[in-house]
Amino acid sequence: MTRMLSLPFPAPGSLARRLAASLIAGAAALAAPLAAGAAEINLTYAFFAPAGTFPGKQMAHWAEEIAKRTNGKVAVKTFPAGTLLGAREMYDGVSKGVADIGLGAPSYDPGRFPLTSGVSLPVGFPNATVASRVLWEITKEFQPKEFENFKVIAMFTTEPGYIQSRKPAGTAAELAGMKLRAAGTGVPVLKALGAAPVGMPMPEVPQSVQTGVIDGTMTSREVLQDFKLAETLKYVTDYPTVVVTFAAVMDRKRFDALPADVKKVIDELGPEMAVWTGQYHDKQNVGGALEWAKKTHNLQIVPVSAQERAAWDAKLKPMEDEWVKEMTAKGLPAAKYLARMRELRDQYMKQ
Repeated sequence: MTRMLSLPFPAPGSLARRLAASLIAGAAALAAPLAAGAAEINLTYAFFAPAGTFPGKQMAHWAEEIAKRTNGKVAVKTFPAGTLLGAREMYDGVSKGVADIGLGAPSYDPGRFPLTSGVSLPVGFPNATVASRVLWEITKEFQPKEFENFKVIAMFTTEPGYIQSRKPAGTAAELAGMKLRAAGTGVPVLKALGAAPVGMPMPEVPQSVQTGVIDGTMTSREVLQDFKLAETLKYVTDYPTVVVTFAAVMDRKRFDALPADVKKVIDELGPEMAVWTGQYHDKQNVGGALEWAKKTHNLQIVPVSAQERAAWDAKLKPMEDEWVKEMTAKGLPAAKYLARMRELRDQYMKQ
């Protein structure tokens, strides 16, 4: 079973522990068949969460595809679970050459990725596939300066977070004061909607729900199965909120030094990975979890009326306005970025 990407992720472990884990991973790689050793180009690919998470699945799929499409010319060793680089050091580690490729979450560092943080606003993405395609395309079009020292090789998102609760929460009155675990931009979303956001690591949520510390959570819905939350959280509110963005990058100089045919394959894989990862997450991660939760625990989807939905949208609109004002003050094309993001969203929703 695919494991849930816990939000927020635990802080990176000690340097000694990561070095030890890295040595173990390296030894395992050396013990593998010699096919990788025959490659002309060997790349390392780091990620901070376990291999079983959907970004970890993407990492493995990308590694397999580039090996296949270059006829074994390129081999990639993957280092998930922070064995080479932790979440907070991912992009700096790539710049310093600790890893050739690093997969991080720009959503967790909006100060470093200010324009990209706009994708994590509550703009009504229906699923991970649409949001992932928008993220890739809008980054290609706007070429944000925040990525100027990197080559972006893959981008994708989670599905939008949904309120998952012990009691129905389909109206403002029902949601008022409800204690819900949230992270990132989910915190201001819940505040604006009248709930009471609570910060805590995802693994603590099941026990906190059982003991009444919180009334539920707002996150991607695969947690219903991966953390067995459907046993206690019987209601999911049909109102998508915000996504978490991911970006896999190479140092620009490292990428530029690659042969032209390899760079061509990497470029071709970029938009494909947005679609592949979004669909994998939507259909297998989330789709499978929802089917299981409905069948096994009688999960109920709580509808939100058109009138209520419009009222909630209005409450969240100031988040967009504030973001545009803040980014414009930094000299960034925030209004154009947000407008184009909506155009792409609508375009991909029709496909």
